[in-house]
Amino acid sequence: MTDVAALAGVSAQTVSRVARDEPTVRQETASRVRAAMEQLGYTPNRAARALRYGRFRTVGMIAHRLARTGESRTVEAVVEAAQAEGYTVTLVDVASPAPDEMSAAVARLSHQDIDGLIIVRAETATPDTLALPSHLPVVVSDSRFVGHHPAVGADQAGGARAAVGHLLALGHRTVHHLAGPADSTPARQREEAWREMLEAAGAAVPAVVRGDWTAASGYATGTGLAADPEVTAVFAANDEMAAGLVRALHEAGRPVPGEVSVVGFDGIELSAQLWPPLTTVAQDFGEIGRQLVDLLLRQVRDDEDLQDTHSVVPVRLVERASTAPPRP
Repeated sequence: MTDVAALAGVSAQTVSRVARDEPTVRQETASRVRAAMEQLGYTPNRAARALRYGRFRTVGMIAHRLARTGESRTVEAVVEAAQAEGYTVTLVDVASPAPDEMSAAVARLSHQDIDGLIIVRAETATPDTLALPSHLPVVVSDSRFVGHHPAVGADQAGGARAAVGHLLALGHRTVHHLAGPADSTPARQREEAWREMLEAAGAAVPAVVRGDWTAASGYATGTGLAADPEVTAVFAANDEMAAGLVRALHEAGRPVPGEVSVVGFDGIELSAQLWPPLTTVAQDFGEIGRQLVDLLLRQVRDDEDLQDTHSVVPVRLVERASTAPPRP
């Protein structure tokens, strides 16, 4: 810091203020100091700054199966929200949602320079099986942790009800369901809401067809749905499986929505470019990320007790050309 100050012609205190991004330093002076930092290869000592100011300005994050749309979009939203607050993110992607693997990932992150932890869906882990350090601020994108840690999530059940209700309102006698993996909490929530809607409407509840979130699994399971003449409406648990299903229906000579109506979930950009454009339940991943970061930093910076806080982010049904009333 002394070398930077000498090169820039300022005091060491001014260098410290620039390193902390304080607005009290004139822009011309700050630019000269940063140029000196770059020339000398100087970076602030994060450990020393944490000891002095009590924070590392780094958030830890645990995710599972980043190839899945929901996880990757949530992670992206958290990173953007954290950066807007001046925080960086250290990410650990666990291979399995088993409680021991999740706890091991937590242990690894808690020994690093992080101020708090965001868990993007704990899946099979529960508040009783997931070991979390008592001193570490935590927020979870999983409603099962309410009462233990603050939680943020999309309205999975409400979205599924909107999808099924839309298809029933068009006149379909029942709605088949292309579900996600059995070990996925959002998949289970969407499946339960689908079943409850059909039962409440007095409609038959068909056997669940299960995929793995990929378009390939939607296509593979879709061939069976396409072969069943009783199928006139399908609620797919995500847009990618819906895309595979639409292809299977097309190849079987069952046009969408002429013979079969299809609704997806997530609202990914690709859903609007399919043919026909896909009716879907859109999640606001950006808002989920912002709320996760906000709840965490309120604990980190303001020492708020938020363990009973549960934020449900609304979803919305986007009606497009893949749904229509059934043929007479």
